[in-house]
Amino acid sequence: MITKRIIPCLDIKNGRVVKGTNFKGLSDVSSPIELARFYSDCGADELVFYDITASYEGRQLFTDILTKVASEIFIPLTVGGGINTVDDFDRVLKCGADKVSVNSGAIKNPLLIREAAHKYGDQCVVLSVDIKRVNGEFRVFAKGGREDTGIEAINWIKQGVSYGAGEIVINSIDTDGVKQGFDIELLRLVCNEVNVPVIASGGAGNMQHFIDLFKEIPDIDAGLAASVFHFGEVAIPKLKKELKSNGIIVRL
Repeated sequence: MITKRIIPCLDIKNGRVVKGTNFKGLSDVSSPIELARFYSDCGADELVFYDITASYEGRQLFTDILTKVASEIFIPLTVGGGINTVDDFDRVLKCGADKVSVNSGAIKNPLLIREAAHKYGDQCVVLSVDIKRVNGEFRVFAKGGREDTGIEAINWIKQGVSYGAGEIVINSIDTDGVKQGFDIELLRLVCNEVNVPVIASGGAGNMQHFIDLFKEIPDIDAGLAASVFHFGEVAIPKLKKELKSNGIIVRL
């Protein structure tokens, strides 16, 4: 079994970390720089930084905050939000990102995945997919979960991997912020269809949810969460010890 990763997510709006439920009702949490430093020091394996309104507002990602965050941490950093061109990849990587997450930009231009993978390598390109059940089908949503694209999610993910996405983040809108557990049905479907690392996002409410995730889907690579970490409901060092005691391999 591969070493499982625990990844906090910073959703950034107007320079602050925010959190909502089902991608709605955002409330202020903290300074991204302070939170990033805290997670880097307390054993997080990686950090994800999303400028969650960049695509919706049609602007570029806030690179000033990103540069400060990158300078404060010593763990891999994935960055997304408003990534529409290879130049956007270049700009974000020069600010200190290790990987770049693309979502709405890839929906508008799927060849962006191929172009970026060719220039920077598959390991640098993360395809982030916001998914919600619509009439019994898993649909891809764009612009921070605001827009139903009508695209069937599993086929879209397979296409993204074929173009060179080296990692997939599955954001379940149905379970986001609800804290009733990860979307096991959706995640299992994805893991059965692709052979690149898959990160689960949306639904973590306690340590048992992470244990269930890794036990029920042994092929899943990482669990990503926001509010349970931000508000101290789950402490990463304790979570990792609990995972290890349940036979799940983690980096302590």
